[in-house]
Amino acid sequence: MSAEVSLTTGCRITVNGHEMDFAGPPHSNALDFLRNQSLVGSKEGCAEGECGACAILVARSDGEGSRWTSVNACLVPAAALDGQEVITAEGLGTIDEMHPVQQEMAERGGSQCGYCTPGFICSMAAEYYRPQRSADAPKGAKDHECGPNGFDLHALSGNLCRCTGYRPIRDAAYALDEPNSEDPLAARQRRSAPAPVATDLYAADAPTGELGRFRRPANLAEALQILADEPQTTVVAGSTDWGVEVNIKGARARNVLAIDRLEELRQICWEENYVELGASLTLSELERQVAGRIPLLGQLFGQFASRLIRNSATLGGNLGTGSPIGDTPPALLALEAQLVLTSAKGQRVVDLSQYFTGYRQSVRADGELITAVRIPLPLKSLTSFQKISKRRFDDISSVAVGYAVSVHGGIITSARIGLGGVAATPLRALATEAMLEGKAWSIQTIREAAKVMAGEGTPMDDHRASAKYRRAMLASSLERFYAQQLAVMASGKEAK
Repeated sequence: MSAEVSLTTGCRITVNGHEMDFAGPPHSNALDFLRNQSLVGSKEGCAEGECGACAILVARSDGEGSRWTSVNACLVPAAALDGQEVITAEGLGTIDEMHPVQQEMAERGGSQCGYCTPGFICSMAAEYYRPQRSADAPKGAKDHECGPNGFDLHALSGNLCRCTGYRPIRDAAYALDEPNSEDPLAARQRRSAPAPVATDLYAADAPTGELGRFRRPANLAEALQILADEPQTTVVAGSTDWGVEVNIKGARARNVLAIDRLEELRQICWEENYVELGASLTLSELERQVAGRIPLLGQLFGQFASRLIRNSATLGGNLGTGSPIGDTPPALLALEAQLVLTSAKGQRVVDLSQYFTGYRQSVRADGELITAVRIPLPLKSLTSFQKISKRRFDDISSVAVGYAVSVHGGIITSARIGLGGVAATPLRALATEAMLEGKAWSIQTIREAAKVMAGEGTPMDDHRASAKYRRAMLASSLERFYAQQLAVMASGKEAK
């Protein structure tokens, strides 16, 4: 253990302006910690990060200032909030002086039974305080996703109302003005978020770690040394996957290593031939910083789970789980991404297409971390991400397809297609790519290639879709891609 880290049996978390002690056990989530402090506004609904009843606000770094960010308290370990600032629904307002979000929800009948209302309030407050929100207001009448006040309704995509009273909730969201100059939470955003705190927590009655140990190292070198010494350590960033294992399956890890706040893993570096994305940047951070410059990722992010999940989930975590239905691999495969794998012994770069070796298995060795994702430049001009699932948002895909294609002089000069949900691992549609390259950009070519596409992978029957359905979706996906790009070309706009 580095001399920079002092071994402790407790953490200090600032909640609603007051410092509170947390002393374990290390696997406890933030929701249980808060409820044990009699802050019972946040509820456990699903314990999987799908319902949003547990939402809270955390002060996160946002350039020179900070940003109130909504997260699922049921997933994040309480120890991961060591040194951080948290606001719950109770901290937003009082009975005598309600917060503007609470006031609008009350006046417009948005609370219904009230069980999930505190979670909605917190997610709405995060959007209420979002910088430049009013600048995003559409010209003219509001639509179903963005109000005349710039409120992005997708901020609530991770919150479910059990009384199905969404219209008054939307009305409350669209009625919110800008925060006034005396609002202390708005003023808080002008200051930096708390710096990361090196943490080493174990249960006080189990100094040898029988009840588990949670560590946040001071830097990447320290993290790599821990992994070299204890290769069976469970690595977490946003904990959106591990948190579910803890809650639903009762999983317990002897050692947990949190890497979400390591500065070395939170950089974006634009080079002449590639862009390197830090593995511990959250998807929401990437969405704000690079999605417009990498259109395919821009299409992906809006379909990845919900805003609550994207505020915590990371690229490294989504790839590290090795799931065959993760949303980022198909898009990254189409972009011909590479992974930077780092250990105490050094660093190596692996093509993502060679990374997965079996169901939830990869070439990543013990002691190695995914530290960055490299995307080659320049990008291909025609891109698309298609996700086929039972729900439009906040759902797991049955099939996911990423496309990155170049066409010059009416000929397909390059085609890269990433697939998810049709095999034990994400994979490239190599036969379809070969069929397309060098052929005319025409419906005839696409129809022939669609037949090949239907044979890619080894899809199976499960509760999300049958193998036959998945094959049909692969074929129709390619035809849909062609139709989308024709529309883009006809409009004279850049493919997005």
